[in-house]
Amino acid sequence: MRIGMILDKNFPPDPRVENEAIELIKSGHEVFLFCLTYGNESSEELINEIKVKRYQSNKLEYKLSALAYTLPFYSLIMKRKVVNFLRRNAIEAIHIHDIRIAEAVFFANKKFRLPIVLDLHDNMPEVMKFYPHMQKFPGKYIISLKRWKKKEEAFVKQSDKVITVSQEFVNELKSRIKVSEDKIVLVPNTIRKTFYEKYAVSERIKKKYDHKFVILYLGDTHTRRGLLTAIEGVKEIKDKIANIKLVIVGKNTTDTILKAKVKELKLEENVDFEGWQDVSLFPSYIETSDICISPLNRNVQHDVAYANKLFQYMSLGKPLLVSNATAQKKLIEKVKAGLVHEEKNAADFAKKVLLLYKEEELRERLGKNGKAFVRNEFTWDKTSKELINLYNSLN
Repeated sequence: MRIGMILDKNFPPDPRVENEAIELIKSGHEVFLFCLTYGNESSEELINEIKVKRYQSNKLEYKLSALAYTLPFYSLIMKRKVVNFLRRNAIEAIHIHDIRIAEAVFFANKKFRLPIVLDLHDNMPEVMKFYPHMQKFPGKYIISLKRWKKKEEAFVKQSDKVITVSQEFVNELKSRIKVSEDKIVLVPNTIRKTFYEKYAVSERIKKKYDHKFVILYLGDTHTRRGLLTAIEGVKEIKDKIANIKLVIVGKNTTDTILKAKVKELKLEENVDFEGWQDVSLFPSYIETSDICISPLNRNVQHDVAYANKLFQYMSLGKPLLVSNATAQKKLIEKVKAGLVHEEKNAADFAKKVLLLYKEEELRERLGKNGKAFVRNEFTWDKTSKELINLYNSLN
């Protein structure tokens, strides 16, 4: 089958999109990826057998995407590009990644009447509540999240199949939107074996954090991810762990808030902001760490999803410290791969870090549990089977 994946941003990177595409190709399908470019990237490129087709975009279109369900301009602009993509590549099934571009795809598909798979990476209307442009004028007043949620519900009903990333998200959709039992398919964010089997250790990173007690965070650093809790927690225990170092690998526009907090608490020697790094360096950062964290603030989205970083951490045998956001709490307690702290509670975070610091044997046991779980039960080659079954059923 000639599958047309639709992604309304740059590619690469996007691990989930790449993993799904590679798995489908291994199963005998052809995957064509519609994505956007804002520079001089090649309009066509073959990446891991994925036939990437880039369409030129610009800052105006990017800004209009935030208004996709306030005004129709973004959907109409993208519709023309999607029609061109579907026609030129003789697409036989459409796979939409998230809902921002979904309306444009449904408009375009009126000409083709192809089966549509809607892949919900996030509960987008809930995530958008925390975007910076939603906190101030004019976005706060002209973007209706209720309308985004209604659109999401409509797209779920119109799609032939829907994919989500956690059982909690599956349950939430089924309770909110009346759809058939077999319409929603679970395809979790897990990692490929190559992440932990084929990597080179960076001597630079290893040397930089040698003899430090490293608490590591990987990924998006928006304040909703809970890093203020971690920073405040480090303040409480820095005198008890002399060589403590919180290493933050990632970035977001809200980093100024995190850096201001570090300065306010005089933690410049204890917190490193590494910025965004190539994924190939993630294993090196994990290898140098003693504890890996996911201190999410609780909200509707965080309670129904868990981040890919959890599996990256576990795959290399590191103990986790996570907040009590529902999905990740259930996972970590089930696997016995780490400890759980109360969200936004810096004192509880600090208490759990101190416990792990003092008990090396506990760290090793938790790390081994997580490693065994990921490598034996929860790698991408196992969890992606439902994706393959879904497309076999479309055939």
